[in-house]
Amino acid sequence: MPPKSTPKSKSNQNPHFKPGSKVEIMSEEEGFRGSFYTGTVVKATRTSKFIVEYDKLFEDEEGTKPLQETVNEFQIRPIAPREKKREFKFSEEVDAFHNDGWWEGVITEVNEDGKFAVFFRSTKEQIEFGEEDLRLHREWVNGTWKPTLEGEEEEEEDKEEVKEKENEGSRNKRKLVEEEVTKEVKRRVNKKVPDTTQEKPVESPKDAKFSKGMPVEVSSDEDGFKGAWFAATIVEPVGKDKYLIEYQTLRTEDDSDFLREEIDTVHIRPHPPQTIIIDRFKKLEEVDALYNDAWWVGVVSKVNTFPKYSVFFKDSNEELEFQHSDLRPHQDWINGKWVTPSKALKL
Repeated sequence: MPPKSTPKSKSNQNPHFKPGSKVEIMSEEEGFRGSFYTGTVVKATRTSKFIVEYDKLFEDEEGTKPLQETVNEFQIRPIAPREKKREFKFSEEVDAFHNDGWWEGVITEVNEDGKFAVFFRSTKEQIEFGEEDLRLHREWVNGTWKPTLEGEEEEEEDKEEVKEKENEGSRNKRKLVEEEVTKEVKRRVNKKVPDTTQEKPVESPKDAKFSKGMPVEVSSDEDGFKGAWFAATIVEPVGKDKYLIEYQTLRTEDDSDFLREEIDTVHIRPHPPQTIIIDRFKKLEEVDALYNDAWWVGVVSKVNTFPKYSVFFKDSNEELEFQHSDLRPHQDWINGKWVTPSKALKL
């Protein structure tokens, strides 16, 4: 009897990323992490990796040979949808086209000349853009865009109403089943065209000085800690735009006292106000999670049995579980104001 043949492994069959598909590719290079660049899928491998070719990144200085790379599946997504015309608002999360890529930021100013100032949390820079270089920020989640393109919800509702009329006169059993399906679809549809009405940020003077004994939060630029905020207290000023701080949780190497450091004001912010109280967090809500004595920015990826949530951290591509008490609504300290991100992702 001949031996059984071993089936050949198949290439990755994700329908969104077939060879020739136009995609956006997330960079993991230092200084570019999190930005997206357009390209084309060249080949799907037999693992979760793909070979892609960039549209505007090249291997040679002359710009004649497009760059090709092998990337993980989590680094690629279809081209993000974009409304033909949209009125952007203060504190909305957007993607801004800059240096041939799309970068996630927050609108901090809406100017009279039709320009928008966008703050980039990763680099702490603020740059001005025209409407043509902005799009509403969206996440590719489980094969769909969140939030959906504005207007799609109404189209789905219209289709469902037509379907319901066509099914009139069907057998009672089928009718009951279809009514349940209709209720579920309408429940999802009516979840909204996302409400982008902004909460008024808690204001603080732009030239606010940090006084002795003031509770603050301090960020770090060290590898492995970028984006994390540690609780601290101002000890005293030590020069222009620089303060000596004492951490509230980090201790010296000999564990004899709490660690003290000199930090410039770029890495210091007041302690976030406790004015926002959340009974329960929702899926896709942006939060700060308390982990290893610091607050890290993440997104609720799954609502588990209360009071537990799974939180995804884009920078490290990790998902961890947290108690409700270890989460808080995310806010950004921009130009002397606390800005709450747009509710557009909170579906």
